[in-house]
Amino acid sequence: MRIATRLTLIFVALTFLVASTVGWFAVAMSSRSQYATLDSEINSVVDSGLRNHNTALSNALYVVQRDSYDLTLDVVSPSGAITQVNTGKVPLRKHPTLADVRNSLARVQPESNLPGFQIRSLDVGGGDYLVVAASTSRITKQNQHLALLVASAAVVIALIGLVLARQVMRRDLHSMERLIDYAGEVASGDEVGPLPPSVGSRDLQELRGALAVMVEALQERIALETKTTKAMQQFVDDASHELRTPLTVVKGYNELLASGQATPEQRIRAVTRVQREVERMEELVRDLLLLAQIREAPHHAEQSVGLSELIRNRVAEFAGEHPDRSLTSEIEPRLTIRARPDFVERLISNALNNVVRHTPRDAPLRVTLRASGGHATLLIEDGGAGLTSYGVRPQRFQRFDESRSRETGGSGLGMSIMADVAESLGGTMTTEPSVFGGLALRFVLPLEVSVAL
Repeated sequence: MRIATRLTLIFVALTFLVASTVGWFAVAMSSRSQYATLDSEINSVVDSGLRNHNTALSNALYVVQRDSYDLTLDVVSPSGAITQVNTGKVPLRKHPTLADVRNSLARVQPESNLPGFQIRSLDVGGGDYLVVAASTSRITKQNQHLALLVASAAVVIALIGLVLARQVMRRDLHSMERLIDYAGEVASGDEVGPLPPSVGSRDLQELRGALAVMVEALQERIALETKTTKAMQQFVDDASHELRTPLTVVKGYNELLASGQATPEQRIRAVTRVQREVERMEELVRDLLLLAQIREAPHHAEQSVGLSELIRNRVAEFAGEHPDRSLTSEIEPRLTIRARPDFVERLISNALNNVVRHTPRDAPLRVTLRASGGHATLLIEDGGAGLTSYGVRPQRFQRFDESRSRETGGSGLGMSIMADVAESLGGTMTTEPSVFGGLALRFVLPLEVSVAL
């Protein structure tokens, strides 16, 4: 059985049950009200004769005639003889017994010996009793009629509910089926168009909204995975190429040395070149391991690092190592961050080494550290040749200075390491032109919470 049919049947059953329950409650309340009215008539007749036994019978008959009560009045003698004083529209089919009389002296009640009647008795003196009886057949017929109306109304309401449910559910389920088909197409990786519109209930519209968010996140994830896969493939290709070059050089010079035909000058040159290529491979492997460490566990063993002091010390060391370079600095004191000290050291070292490697010896350098809005901004500006483009996130093995040769260049991972370190600390790294016409590296890092407050 399809879900639409099941839901429709459940809805119709619940509608019929609710309508029937409400209807039967109304019938019960109506029946109780009619019985209360009937009992009130009987009690008013009996009460009229309670004060005086001698006039009890005449008073009871007077009340019945005055108020036009449909009641039967029987006088029962001590011997059980019956004298009928007044006859209702529905007379008693059986005569009340003395046991019926005694049982109904205190209140109005039905007697099994007199089915279809409510009775109450009154002592009228001399051993005689007056029995006031009222037929319940009219109430029974009205209740039966009301019950039939209730059942009919419940059936009609259930049928109307059936029609409405089919119309509403057909619309909702049709929209749901389209959403399910769309989700299936997305999951299978097929090209899909816009999300189908929802013309159903509010719940279905909320479902569509949730599905839209999920599909958007899934598509972003797929795009990210695709981009990551391409980047990884490019990384593997570049890494293998970077390693292949020094290995080829080492292999060539090794064959030359092994042949025994090299002159002393050639042997010295071969050993020197092999040593340089080995150092390049060591640097490349070391940088690759560092990048893997940063990416896999960027927040491992973090501690409070005095960024201001660390940069001040490193700038002082740089000034002592390069006295020919014009160096200015403006470092705001007492700025701290949460980080691994070795990662921060590597970030600053790479930035300053980048200046040494790619700018003239007399090119100016300025280092600025300021705090703003809970973040520390480190700006390192040089007077070199600059870049052909700025603002692009550095990629692994991307050489920003295409003119330099591999003989003077590094592993090609320095800029990527700086960007990875900055991102692992919850910050960013961007490239922009410097005031000196060269390159400016801007690092924005979150300050330690206590300082930021």
